[in-house]
Amino acid sequence: MTTADIIAAGVFRILERPITADELIPHVLTDAYGAVATFSGTVRNHARGKHVTGLAYEAYPEMAEAEMRKIAAEVYAQWPDCRVAMLHRIGKLDIGEVSVAIAVATPHRKESFEACEFAINRLKETVPIWKKEAYDDGEVWVEGVAPSAEGASAGSA
Repeated sequence: MTTADIIAAGVFRILERPITADELIPHVLTDAYGAVATFSGTVRNHARGKHVTGLAYEAYPEMAEAEMRKIAAEVYAQWPDCRVAMLHRIGKLDIGEVSVAIAVATPHRKESFEACEFAINRLKETVPIWKKEAYDDGEVWVEGVAPSAEGASAGSA
């Protein structure tokens, strides 16, 4: 199976339902791998010195999923003997809910950790997902711009 086949068969999704990293493990783990690293990004109750009451994420799913596949190709270029899968949630999320989940399986733990960290950092840098934080006193788009704004840029997950 080629890298392109692995990416095409992989799990790289934008979803409007609760997600967990655990649901990705069956998609990356094989008998040849002895390590699975997972990452779950959750909604925290504070940011920029303010109390956060929730978040809302927006994305153009097809574009975001295509960018996730590009990240997977970058991961495979650096760690060829691995499998990676990614999910990101959109819509309104409450404090404590998982917004992003990544799983990486490799033969050994060091590579799993490294590839998982690389994947989340690249996702935050390049995937077009926009985040709005809600506070006690209002809401604001952060780490990017609102998707309807002219020249919208990639936001953070």
